Amino acid sequence: MSFTIQVRMKRIGKQKKEDLRPVPFVLERKPETVKELLVLLTRLLVQEYNARKDEGQLVKYLTREEIKEKASAGKVSFGLRGGEDGDPEAAAENALQCFADGIYRVFYGEEELEKIDGEIPWKDGEVFTFIRLTMLSGW
Repeated sequence: MSFTIQVRMKRIGKQKKEDLRPVPFVLERKPETVKELLVLLTRLLVQEYNARKDEGQLVKYLTREEIKEKASAGKVSFGLRGGEDGDPEAAAENALQCFADGIYRVFYGEEELEKIDGEIPWKDGEVFTFIRLTMLSGW
């Protein structure tokens, strides 16, 4: 049974309010702990990356809106160009280590989820927010 969550990601620094729109993610099941949430979400994102990395575009161009959006994120590019598949398990381990190291924090609504084994206090309509705290962590 799949389970949909809403997630928004924020980096410390220059980011506009409209960049914080929640994005839906369909997980394979409802996570009970922060660790389970991070593992399920990371695996999903790696699977999506692997599925789209080799997709080609017939015509390669960027619209003005895409250029503006990419410029506000700090990098204007055409996207992915093949390469090795991501390893979902290695990525999940990395995500857990980054959480433990304080590279990012996770909030559910207004509540910070600080403990990796802490249970998620599920409430209707709440959104997860991931905040990257260091400029060198890569997303």
